[in-house]
Amino acid sequence: MQIRILWADDEIELLKPHILFLESKGYEVTPVNNGSTAVDKSAEQEFDIIFLDENMPGISGLDALAKIKQSKPHVPVVMITKSEEEYIMEEAIGNNIADYLIKPVNPNQILLSIKKNLDQSKLVSQKSNSGYQQEFGQLGMLLNSRLDKDEWLDVYKKLVYWELRLGGAEEQGMQEVLNMQKKEANTQFSKFIESNYLDWLNQVEESPQMVHTLFKDKINPLLDKSDVFVLVIDNLRYDQWCMLSPIFSKYFTIKNEEVIYSILPTATQYARNAFFAGLMPSEIQKKFPEYWKNDEDEGGKNLFESQLLEAQLARLGRSVKWSYNKITTHAAGKKVADTFNQLLDNKLNVIVYNFVDMLSHARTEMEVIRELADDESAYRSLTVSWFEHSPLQDIVKKIADSGKKLIITTDHGTVRVSNPVKIQGEKSTNTNLRYKNGRNLSYKEKEVFQVKNPQDAFLPKSNISSEFVFAKDDDFFVYPNNYNHFVQYYGNTFQHGGISLEELLIPYVELDPK
Repeated sequence: MQIRILWADDEIELLKPHILFLESKGYEVTPVNNGSTAVDKSAEQEFDIIFLDENMPGISGLDALAKIKQSKPHVPVVMITKSEEEYIMEEAIGNNIADYLIKPVNPNQILLSIKKNLDQSKLVSQKSNSGYQQEFGQLGMLLNSRLDKDEWLDVYKKLVYWELRLGGAEEQGMQEVLNMQKKEANTQFSKFIESNYLDWLNQVEESPQMVHTLFKDKINPLLDKSDVFVLVIDNLRYDQWCMLSPIFSKYFTIKNEEVIYSILPTATQYARNAFFAGLMPSEIQKKFPEYWKNDEDEGGKNLFESQLLEAQLARLGRSVKWSYNKITTHAAGKKVADTFNQLLDNKLNVIVYNFVDMLSHARTEMEVIRELADDESAYRSLTVSWFEHSPLQDIVKKIADSGKKLIITTDHGTVRVSNPVKIQGEKSTNTNLRYKNGRNLSYKEKEVFQVKNPQDAFLPKSNISSEFVFAKDDDFFVYPNNYNHFVQYYGNTFQHGGISLEELLIPYVELDPK
């Protein structure tokens, strides 16, 4: 379909070469020489884009812009002016100008503005698709090689990069190819974890940076140089961080961005307690039995994070003033924002924000949110929308204004599950869909990562015959009784606890205020 352009300029005759150039490119141009005619024409006819000279007799370009936007708010309008005065730019921007060009303009500037406003999504889509096509083969070769712990981080970053690039593409063909390649990557990553995880923990081979040593290795040294805020956003995936990072970049300079490994199970009671304690779960149980609860125990499993952090600080020889705040509701977030100044005398402030975790669980329980977060792209967008309207953004702004350093990290990620795997166990077996801990578990060994002796994975052993099994890829555990109901209920929901790139590889980011 031919693109129609309305161009208003009181010296339109002098622009004849520009109009001929555009017509040679296949565009249909309607020239007018004043603002009033431009307003009338835009109301009478449909145009794809409108160019307005700012300085015209009668109705000025700014006046014409305001009138056109009242009747045709979605048509992109490009302002062309000789003036570089700031108030004109501000007026134009305030009226949702699509572009702003300073005279004299050449034909290629006009062409670029048209393509930027009308063809951008199409051109970006084409560029993204062709870029991923070129990298598809390289990623495939990598996945068929013996990747080490650091190479897996690079592969995951590349997959997330293309996932974000292709997520907004008009043509979804390459997105489907990427989804298949990511599934293959998770299959290979699960095999890699099965082969190496226990060796890392038992020092048979060098381990990557993991969440239980993160505070000691990364955060503690920073306290020698500056006051630090540590923001632990529960269940924050690396791709979600990538979507949030442009917002944080308004207030902070990103000094260091890494992906590190969580621990198994990738569940809050294990991974987050490990972060605060600086110890693996079985070590916490042994050293602080009063702070640890097993899966089958009643009561909250993360009620002693501040006590575990206090013990870790003491073990590290840190005698500093510090605070700990856990935010699980909107009201609690507002309270921390409102009383923020009370935190400024502390060397270390730790804030745990639970909302992303609540969002993933709410997606399972609430049909409205389930529909809003229908796929990965929607789930990321929902995270951004939540952040922009949450007290957390106010807290982040206040941290930046205070001039303090900010650390952002998490305890584990989450994966969208679709493949049910049957398992049976005793009544006391935990309810998590991605890992099971108990006695007399019945399953197909090839479908799970089994840890027969929990102590090998530094996990608590409730009794002599208990074991852990972990779901892989996009699997989720379902009991045979009432099988179809639970498959339908939990299929395509976001879960955590098992082995996947999304759950195990998590962001760690250091930011300095601008």
